[in-house]
Amino acid sequence: MDKNKKRIQWITRTGLFVALLLVIQVATKPFNITLLTGSLVNVILIISVMTCGFSSGLIVAILSPIFAMLLGIGPLWLLIPFISLGNLTLIVLWYLISHRVFKDRFAGYFAALVLGAAGKFLVLYLTVVRLMVPLLNLPAKQAGGISAAFSISQLFTALIGGAVAIMVLPILKKAIFTKE
Repeated sequence: MDKNKKRIQWITRTGLFVALLLVIQVATKPFNITLLTGSLVNVILIISVMTCGFSSGLIVAILSPIFAMLLGIGPLWLLIPFISLGNLTLIVLWYLISHRVFKDRFAGYFAALVLGAAGKFLVLYLTVVRLMVPLLNLPAKQAGGISAAFSISQLFTALIGGAVAIMVLPILKKAIFTKE
């Protein structure tokens, strides 16, 4: 495949994942259920990195909390870099473990599921809950809400999102890469 065609495919696929991310955030906003929105966002993050490559996953991971803030879903602008870092941790671990260590074998998905979810949880818990919330000296109710949103629920949303991705990835990869 020539260079221009690959570039056009990458732009198209990355744009599709960014659009899906935005649609999910808009569609789930009225429900205000972190477990639902977070899990679906994590599915998109994982599938984008696993089907389109690291640079695509990187873009989707960074844009996700920015869109959330613009839609009124996110907590504070000051936390965007840390939320992006949590998303980046998830996709880096999925990419490295699945592609590099396990060479896209199914067992790699399960290792990436556990380590990616744990990594994202730890990064968000340490940077948002333990570092930023105390530094920002927020009112108790707001600090409690942010702390709750970036604690154990992040582990669950990453595990659920990863489990759904594991179910969907083989089908998507077959559909995407069969005709290339």
